[in-house]
Amino acid sequence: MSVEVFLFFAFATVLVTAALAVITVRNSVHAALFLVLTFFTSAALWLLLQAEFLAIALVLVYVGAVMVLFLFVVMMLDVNFDRMRQHFTSYVPLAAIIGAVVLAEMALVITSSAIGTTDSAPPVTAGSNTQALGRLLYVDYVYPFEVAAVVLLVAIIAAIALTHRKRRETKYQDPARQVKVRREDRVRLINVPVEKKEG
Repeated sequence: MSVEVFLFFAFATVLVTAALAVITVRNSVHAALFLVLTFFTSAALWLLLQAEFLAIALVLVYVGAVMVLFLFVVMMLDVNFDRMRQHFTSYVPLAAIIGAVVLAEMALVITSSAIGTTDSAPPVTAGSNTQALGRLLYVDYVYPFEVAAVVLLVAIIAAIALTHRKRRETKYQDPARQVKVRREDRVRLINVPVEKKEG
């Protein structure tokens, strides 16, 4: 067994274990941290496949931005997770249907790629894989790329809207009132009579 095959199976084991922990742990913060581990392990697998740009993008975008945003929302929202877990069994049929559809799609992709076609492979373009990926994203699939950017923007705005609450105990400044203030409203002069000491 070569080193690359051993590293692949090691990272795959960690990836599957962390992914199972994401959906089985009770604490949502722990689930988010296991998801970070899943992303890091996926990035390591992409490095083994010599897809350096995808690995760095996964770490920077998902771990550095999306997961921080997710943890921010989880910690700021006052969600009663015990009440949500009471109706957990009611979601099992829908989750089973969605899981079966995802497994069927993955099986179709794997079988179609395994059977394959007898046509010759497309010619390899000159340059690195980052250059080829950039050409695909910004030339061939520029409109789906822009749609994905808009979806991410909407998700960010929704997360900010969920966490933005006006608290009663918070004191806010009113610049208009500060500008209109007069000296008589802030300073009061008191004339205190001077007491004379007796002889």
